[in-house]
Amino acid sequence: MNPLPESAVQSEADSKAFCKEVLVRFSDCDPAGIVFYPKYFEMFNSLIEDWCREALQFSFVEIVARRGWGLPTVHVETDFLAPSRYGETLKATLRLRNLGNSSITLEIGLRGIDEVPRVNAAAVLVLIDRAAMCAIPFPDDVRRRLSALLGLPAAVPEAR
Repeated sequence: MNPLPESAVQSEADSKAFCKEVLVRFSDCDPAGIVFYPKYFEMFNSLIEDWCREALQFSFVEIVARRGWGLPTVHVETDFLAPSRYGETLKATLRLRNLGNSSITLEIGLRGIDEVPRVNAAAVLVLIDRAAMCAIPFPDDVRRRLSALLGLPAAVPEAR
């Protein structure tokens, strides 16, 4: 599962992308003044957390604190394409690419305001019951919202 190439043809799901601006902070950078690559993963996690809260109405507070579940990343592939520097504002984009019974595949991209791609990633996350440490299906209301992002009927989950 490679991140989608820059030249990928836009689909209906592209119009349902979740976008945010991300400020590159001093604490994100190494002594050369560019983003230290693990910090991108923190940016991804913040973007995912915002997407869950804002687009899915399924916040991490609800997932973790109220229900005792988790949404860990179980697979990620990342291409680092160009450096990002202290003080820049990046355009972060998240798109849902696949919905399983208990998993989702996300495409994440970060670009400079000059539209130059900086980082592309594909990540698989799985909804789990933290006490049992096993995958659980997405609740029906969340599945409906996820399915709508893909233009799919909500009733038929794909197997993971």
